[in-house]
Amino acid sequence: MLTYDEITKSETIRTYIIHADASLDALGYTEHSFAHVTHVAQTAGYILETMGFDERTVELGKIAGYLHDIGNLANRKDHSQSGAVMAWSILNDRNFAPEDIATIVTAIGNHDEGTGIPVNPVAAALILADKADVRRSRVRNKDVSAFDIHDRVNYSVKKSVLKINEEKTIVKLKLTVDTQYGSVMDYFEIFMERMILCRKAAEKLGLQFKLIINEQQLI
Repeated sequence: MLTYDEITKSETIRTYIIHADASLDALGYTEHSFAHVTHVAQTAGYILETMGFDERTVELGKIAGYLHDIGNLANRKDHSQSGAVMAWSILNDRNFAPEDIATIVTAIGNHDEGTGIPVNPVAAALILADKADVRRSRVRNKDVSAFDIHDRVNYSVKKSVLKINEEKTIVKLKLTVDTQYGSVMDYFEIFMERMILCRKAAEKLGLQFKLIINEQQLI
């Protein structure tokens, strides 16, 4: 049975991630390459492990995190669904157990706002991990004067930390925002739908979601 580490060493998968990110670069989107997918994979694993899920479920969460954005290779629109289909093909070719494929495909197909629903714990962990990855280093545009609102919001976030409390009742997304580049209102303007999805994902895991910006609790 293939592990997360083995999946990350697949040249086929790495090629898909590189080209999917190149398409987003051409469209002016933030970074969706190895820094992002690795961060999401590790964060999803952290969430599931912290909440007491078994080792295999943690591994599936990490694999889903690593593969979750490959659908951008086909098109940004509906990339969660196309990514789910691609993941099915990749994993099926590698003789993954159908039960494990089902879990990963379901998570990837439900990770994006608009169509995503945290239908199982792996999907919930993937949603939280993905939406929490807001940071300055994801912005590709080097010309601050030419930033759109997405660039401003991501660039304004100097630090982003997702943490589950010791009692395993609350998950906090703590952001340190430099309001010189983007306001708190800007963040809500483009990310409100994502934060609602995070709240639903947290509830699926038996957690309460809290958003804290510059030490002020907003959700």
